[in-house]
Amino acid sequence: MSKILDSKVPDGPLADKWDLHKAGLKLVAPNNRRKYNILVVGTGLAGASAAASLAEMNYNVTALCISDSPRRAHSIAAQGGINAAKNYPNDNDSVFRLFYDTIKGGDFRAREANVYRLAQVSSSIIDQCVAQGVPFAREYGGVLANRTFGGAQVSRTFYARGQTGQQLLLGAYSAMMRQVARGKVDLRARREMMDLVVVDGIARGVIARNLVTGELERYAADAVLLCTGGYGNVFYLSTNAMACNVTAAYRAHKRGAFMANPCFTQIHPTCIPVSGDYQSKLTLMSESLRNDGRVWVPKKVGDKRPAKDIPENERDYYLERKYPSFGNMVPRDVASRNAKMACDEGRGVGSSGLAVYLDFEDAIKRDGQPAIEARYGNLFHMYEKITGENPYKAPMRIYPAVHYTMGGLWVDYNLESTVPGLFVLGEANFSDHGANRLGASALMQGLADGYFVVPYTIPAHLVGRSYRKVSTADDEFRQAETQVKERIDRLLAVGGSRTVDSFHRELGLIMWDNCGMARNRKGLEEALEKIPALRKAFWADVKVLGAGANINTELEKAGRVADFLEFGELMCRDALVREESCGGHFREESQTEEGEAKRDDEKYCYVAAWEHAGDGKAPVMHKEDLVFENVKLTQRSYK
Repeated sequence: MSKILDSKVPDGPLADKWDLHKAGLKLVAPNNRRKYNILVVGTGLAGASAAASLAEMNYNVTALCISDSPRRAHSIAAQGGINAAKNYPNDNDSVFRLFYDTIKGGDFRAREANVYRLAQVSSSIIDQCVAQGVPFAREYGGVLANRTFGGAQVSRTFYARGQTGQQLLLGAYSAMMRQVARGKVDLRARREMMDLVVVDGIARGVIARNLVTGELERYAADAVLLCTGGYGNVFYLSTNAMACNVTAAYRAHKRGAFMANPCFTQIHPTCIPVSGDYQSKLTLMSESLRNDGRVWVPKKVGDKRPAKDIPENERDYYLERKYPSFGNMVPRDVASRNAKMACDEGRGVGSSGLAVYLDFEDAIKRDGQPAIEARYGNLFHMYEKITGENPYKAPMRIYPAVHYTMGGLWVDYNLESTVPGLFVLGEANFSDHGANRLGASALMQGLADGYFVVPYTIPAHLVGRSYRKVSTADDEFRQAETQVKERIDRLLAVGGSRTVDSFHRELGLIMWDNCGMARNRKGLEEALEKIPALRKAFWADVKVLGAGANINTELEKAGRVADFLEFGELMCRDALVREESCGGHFREESQTEEGEAKRDDEKYCYVAAWEHAGDGKAPVMHKEDLVFENVKLTQRSYK
């Protein structure tokens, strides 16, 4: 165990750790909370829930939103549901079972204590959201409905048709806007964090750019909460919104926050396939569709007949064949890797050959089209609008795509990074999903962190350590702003011939080919040669029109791509060091005889936390050993 990394995981039985930890944490009396200023960066599920909770508790909160409204946060795009161990269907679910499925789904590369806490508070999240008016689906008798998601053999996923993320975000947003009306939350829309300000070794604020006026703004606080999502857009094509980026997290990394497991990215198995070079993003089709849709490809290589012309005995329902226990509901990494294998064998469908079928014919025959419409109507409508094909009449075509990121800034049990006073919530941290996130667990983690974890742990910083009062006029803020301005001026001064998007697209292709679903030493070493060369070309030949003192979307993109060009190299370094297959990260040198992922617990049962050593210097890796006292380390099997 690294002496630098103190996870602060409490002693005691697993089921008691969180309660024992809370009992020993310091408190701030309600009337004293108004003395403290909390800065929340990002207003998706994690940020909005944290801002609402802390303001309700009487802290003064400033919230920075990159969009024109928190309602446009990327959390809105989550479709299928949110997990909770309430056992409403009476199918023998429990907190421990949710904990175990999550640990196993993450291929035993997450902290036991964090994952168990997530399972513990999951039921409270549902109660909170119901109280806020979130319109979860209900059964005939009025109880909340559940459905199954990949990696589970019980139904524990609560949902609002295919709009669960949107409805949960509206609940958190309304709670936050109540505090805006009370004057406890100062909401600043269209601000992008450009740098973290560290004073005496403690995070005390940020430098942000006003995306409307171009002005640089200083924000000071007693604690900073980063809730800025994941970095999937390093691959250029992903299911993420175009504005999703790594800048806030990466700037914090360069100020001393360790980056943990950056190569751990999630590939989602059910996305609409790439249709051309003109595309700038991909569209997700909810994993919930695999409850009723059957995944298949032709048995014969090169069979390009329409799906309706391929008889049943010439179809390979490969997930049902290979994994009879879970069938189509295997975890995302298993489903994704098998889709890739089928296409690599030449059995892919569609004009590109990079797709498999998701077929609802049997479900429609069994339950009737109205029942399928009631469950998935908006998803079917979205698919038809994008592809021009009616999924009630012909199978959907799907293919894996970059979706979520399990890596992120390293945090301890209190969600505090290696920079004191900097807390990291939701997808921006690394803590709960290991090497593969189970479906419907992203919404669960974001709300758990914001509603039920950080409100308890932040007083340990606020009253547990001494720090001086700061002002935005202090030298540290002035110096940080100067550095941000110099970087902006440098981008504008290049005056090259290539667009920002062309560099981003080239980086994404390098990352996908060499650090995507499958990777090997040769490819990663090639990537580590290509990325620095591409970064050098970017700073010599990028073309950014306009000026910094007004709206300039090209400048915004340029800053984000500049960070992706550095961060992509860190991802490949992390992947090169981890010479094992785990989760969705298939290291070709490490596989079983059957072609399944093969972990190496003896060498790689740890979290890799990378320390920035300075520009131009190799980062330093620290290890947090993962200790499993309550589950047995086994090679995963969903057969």
